[in-house]
Amino acid sequence: MRLPLIKPADLTDVQKPLYDDMKKGIGSNFNAFLTVAPEGAAEAGALMGPWNPWLHEPRIGGAVWELTKAMTMEASLPDPVRQIVILVTGAHFNAAYEIYAHVAVAEKEKMSPERIATLLSGSRPGDLTKEEGIGYDIAFALVNGGILPEPIYRLAVATFGQHGANELIYLVGLYCLVSMTLNGFNVPVPERE
Repeated sequence: MRLPLIKPADLTDVQKPLYDDMKKGIGSNFNAFLTVAPEGAAEAGALMGPWNPWLHEPRIGGAVWELTKAMTMEASLPDPVRQIVILVTGAHFNAAYEIYAHVAVAEKEKMSPERIATLLSGSRPGDLTKEEGIGYDIAFALVNGGILPEPIYRLAVATFGQHGANELIYLVGLYCLVSMTLNGFNVPVPERE
């Protein structure tokens, strides 16, 4: 990892409020995977995953955290669709911590191991619902570059409404940013038990 974990005792006055807000949000929304260094660790209480790099740059990290909260705590899309979009995006960029975290979420939500494996291989599972298929198609098209094809866009608007289609596009963008954060700073994956 390129940025050291920041122990709570070492936080600056600028980092402390962001740390507190992130820890509160993480605790209520990201609890299927390890996000905080456990007691007994040298950096006990330090935020892990993308939150640590964001904490190193509070102005930028705070803005990304606000977007993350909006996309998580105010989400209107069905969670299975969201998880497919996130897994497609993370797999495209081979973002290890994102894959680790959202495989844990998908498993908690009872997504089949076969579906998870297929998504992580970069392939489209054959058992997707219409809504899930649209989420997959949008994420796949966007992470592979270029303009989102008009038929996919129209289908998303017809299925989820304009707000839902917008949310799908922003969700892919957010998780591209998360993937770049994780890969750029070489954020490690905690050991799975």
